[in-house]
Amino acid sequence: MREDGKLDYLEMPGGALGTTKTFYAEAFGWQFIDYGPTYAAFNEGLDGGFDADEATAKPLPVLYAHDLEAMVDKVTAAGGEIVRPIFAFPGGRRFHFRDPAGNELAVWSEG
Repeated sequence: MREDGKLDYLEMPGGALGTTKTFYAEAFGWQFIDYGPTYAAFNEGLDGGFDADEATAKPLPVLYAHDLEAMVDKVTAAGGEIVRPIFAFPGGRRFHFRDPAGNELAVWSEG
């Protein structure tokens, strides 16, 4: 069961996606679900995905929220900076924020 504010997903840069997938499959036995030519998801202890989009330069921890708008309010009230407002993506909606230490994270919600 998904819980508010808990780590739920990890996106990482995919680089040459085929090579990355081959490495993790051969080294650790991982399996992937492809979502287009630049994204491959995994479920290997923690759900996540490799994003080969050039804009993905660092790992992106993704938290969960049942009420995305309420979580935006909590993040900003606590001193977080919204760096990408709520947007839709395949599987739900999310926003990105920067914490006081400068780390970028995302929060997602279904539907």
